[in-house]
Amino acid sequence: MMPHIIGIGLDATDIPRISSAIERYGDRFLHRVFTEDEIAYCLRRRNAAPHFAGRFAVKEAAMKALGTGHSLGVMWRDVEVVRRGGPPQLQLHGGAARRFASIGGRTSFVTITHSDALAFAQVILLGE
Repeated sequence: MMPHIIGIGLDATDIPRISSAIERYGDRFLHRVFTEDEIAYCLRRRNAAPHFAGRFAVKEAAMKALGTGHSLGVMWRDVEVVRRGGPPQLQLHGGAARRFASIGGRTSFVTITHSDALAFAQVILLGE
């Protein structure tokens, strides 16, 4: 059977809003929303805010693609952006992984880009 699209999500996140949340709440915000590996990746960048905003946009886009939003047991840290020497990839944990399996998910594609003010992400979920 050919893979087919079972979910698509798109999100635009305001970079200054994420930067402001980091300044205001610091580690409390970062550790509530991002995984340890995502935090380490972003903090290695000269300007971390666009990278955090891009990952935030991926989380929102993935939740839309899963059809859950930030509910039904899908938490921020359940959606993780990983880099393994190539383009960004989606790694799902906990409630997000359970939802992905329950809708027949097999693989995913993610893309992230940003301008000076906005980070954009698109997530496509494929099933059999």
